[in-house]
Amino acid sequence: MLKEPVEDALNEQINAELYSEYVYLSMAAYYEDEGLPGFASWMRAQAEEEHAHAMRIYDYVNERDGRVTLAGLDDPPTEWADPSDAFRTAYEHEVAISERIDDLVALARAENDNATENMLQWFVAEQVEEEATAQAILDKLKHVGDDGPGLLMIDQELGERGGGDGDLAGEELAEE
Repeated sequence: MLKEPVEDALNEQINAELYSEYVYLSMAAYYEDEGLPGFASWMRAQAEEEHAHAMRIYDYVNERDGRVTLAGLDDPPTEWADPSDAFRTAYEHEVAISERIDDLVALARAENDNATENMLQWFVAEQVEEEATAQAILDKLKHVGDDGPGLLMIDQELGERGGGDGDLAGEELAEE
């Protein structure tokens, strides 16, 4: 059974992950409007992945005889200065989510909740990957700048990403 502070914090994280899904869907819409279908596809896959993250915690709370409580979601941003700005926002968002996960791990330790700490270690590793992938794409965007053909090459590459199952085509980007 979950202690109340841990249950409350996990519920907040479920909502944070659902908000992440919302943010990435908004970015997908932005990229569609900008005529960058590869970026849009990548963001849609990212949104699916964030939904899966929320459900992973949702299922864990239920498995531990807790109560899932959902809250309203804030409106996501809808406009960015350029494609790089949107990806910078995505990277900064992932850094903030990593900080939230770190706080959850600390809370689980303070509450001597080894099961929750163990479950959260998957998220710790996932966030390292999320940040590295977003940073690698940002680095590529920095190199192409306003170069249209370069942006279109990255768009094509991002369009090759698989669905939101955690297997990122972006992993290759992080290794380059």
